[in-house]
Amino acid sequence: MLGEKMTSFGKKLIRRRTVDLSSNDTHFARCLTTLDLVSLGVGSTLGAGVYVLAGEVAKEMAGPSIILSFLVAAFSSVLAGLCYAEFGARVPKAGSAYLYSYVTVGEIWAFIAGWNLILSYVIGTASVARAWSAAFDNIIGNHISTFFANKTTMHLPGVLAERPDFFAVILISLLTLLLAFGVSESALVNKIFTAVNLLVLSFVIIAGFIKGDIKNWQLSENCVNCSQSDSPDDMKKAFGSGGFFPFGLEGTLTGAATCFYAFVGFDCIATTGEEARNPQRSIPIGIIVSLFICFVFYCLVSASLTLMVPYFLLNKNSPLPEAFKAVGWEPARYAVAVGSLCALSTSLLGSMFPMPRVIHAMAEDRLLFKFLSQIHSRTKTPLIATIVSGFFAAVLAFLLDLKDLVDLMSIGTLLAYSLVAVCVLILRYQPRQPNSPQAMEMLELNGNEEERVIMNPTIAAASAQHMETLSLAMLFNPPGDTPTALSGRIVYFCVAVVATLITVICVVLTLNMAALKDANVGCVVALVLLLVALLIVTIIIWRQPQSNARLNFKVPFLPLLPIFSIFINILLMVQLSPGTWARFAVCMVGGFVIYFTYGIWNSVEGKNAEGACAAVEKPLQHPGLDLSPGAAAV
Repeated sequence: MLGEKMTSFGKKLIRRRTVDLSSNDTHFARCLTTLDLVSLGVGSTLGAGVYVLAGEVAKEMAGPSIILSFLVAAFSSVLAGLCYAEFGARVPKAGSAYLYSYVTVGEIWAFIAGWNLILSYVIGTASVARAWSAAFDNIIGNHISTFFANKTTMHLPGVLAERPDFFAVILISLLTLLLAFGVSESALVNKIFTAVNLLVLSFVIIAGFIKGDIKNWQLSENCVNCSQSDSPDDMKKAFGSGGFFPFGLEGTLTGAATCFYAFVGFDCIATTGEEARNPQRSIPIGIIVSLFICFVFYCLVSASLTLMVPYFLLNKNSPLPEAFKAVGWEPARYAVAVGSLCALSTSLLGSMFPMPRVIHAMAEDRLLFKFLSQIHSRTKTPLIATIVSGFFAAVLAFLLDLKDLVDLMSIGTLLAYSLVAVCVLILRYQPRQPNSPQAMEMLELNGNEEERVIMNPTIAAASAQHMETLSLAMLFNPPGDTPTALSGRIVYFCVAVVATLITVICVVLTLNMAALKDANVGCVVALVLLLVALLIVTIIIWRQPQSNARLNFKVPFLPLLPIFSIFINILLMVQLSPGTWARFAVCMVGGFVIYFTYGIWNSVEGKNAEGACAAVEKPLQHPGLDLSPGAAAV
């Protein structure tokens, strides 16, 4: 009895959502073009990082080789972007990584992905709003902070900020109203701010190449030491040894790990599946083009910055204004200030835009509270979800010191990237299951065999002809070139093993790096065995037949590209501090309380499964059941 209950409970956790792709009906307004999606991706990605991050990485980590740091970071981001692009073509629905996980790996993983996305967007919105407020305050001479410092204090180290940020609350409120008013209006504002930002950055690039000096990429170690008063050893540790790689290749790769977060934000395009006019074409193009544009601008701005000023003289807090001051173009700082405010505005809109859409998707599936799924009849926007998410973001921006919470964005985003890569890897090797002549593909992967036979009687004939049994030969040399139920299950199991092995490898690399450098025999042997096991499982996946379903975009080089994406994401996740993981655990406990007290019992997919079970049992008493293909359409 207890065993049956546990089995039933386990099935609830891994039940997968059925997505009917035969209909384009949506509650949202389909008004976004491919240009709108590219603008949204560029605006949310090419934000404050280009005005601040470039100076910090160039000065302390990479020097002029920051260009290569951005190249490596862009490559790792493109891996995740390609996985998102395939799912955007495959499942053109709102929900991003949440929906992709629900379709492929099950309800509990979908909830984890969705909950993390919501946390990331809320924290991102609050932090960018505070940054916008601080930047505006700096432009007008710090009058706002001075006024509130004298009137209000509430500092509680590690928790509350030194002062409440009223301006950030006003800013979030205004953008919440804009998003509630309509998606086309929001897209227009985003395009204007993004255009201004790109114009300012183009000016920075041209000016940098005009005023730059290639000698700043060829500085000797003596030049670095002579320009500073500290001892040569201290200077080499702090500012490297000059040249294009002052901190060596290790510094370039360390800079790449930091630069990776400058590309976070493109995933907001994946939430527009029900608002794009042609999502199966626009979403893949939007993701790839926006990432390419961001990469080009990051690299060119970094190049112009390090050409204008020697890398060790950069001001890491405001690199661009100080660089123009150093070359005698001080008035240009005002153009940079306008660009930074526009970049922060588009980043803020990029954080706020997908947040209510993920909440709406989860509420529509009843994993979150039903009232959050309501769509306003006139504006065609998730009005209540927009207001609720804006309220919580405003509260965080008003009260909290967000420096310790920002890394939570990284965990949530990297986890979502990893799950999407896992989903692409699994779904590509599943048998095609069309649900109607108009559907491209039916993404229905769960349910027992009896239900499938009743829903589609052709499965019975196929099952009778191909009774497969698991064998060693089946793992490395499957008999056919089309996926079967058995080959799909083999890939499911192997992907789970791959994720586990990659996690262990990343932990070993992170915790035992010193021992590996010293060639400790035990650590080296353990790492080699783990890598060999990973290689064997990867080969098994590679040998399985792939689905031949036609899509507008497919991830190339399967299974290597998604596995490499998973490896990079998990490696970056394990670099985060124990404190960040503790805060992540607290946030996840809050999410699980909602899921296990409400979501698991009210899930629409659960209700549908109960209805399907009742329908299966009832016809068994009626021999006259019509099992024609027309009656079998889902």
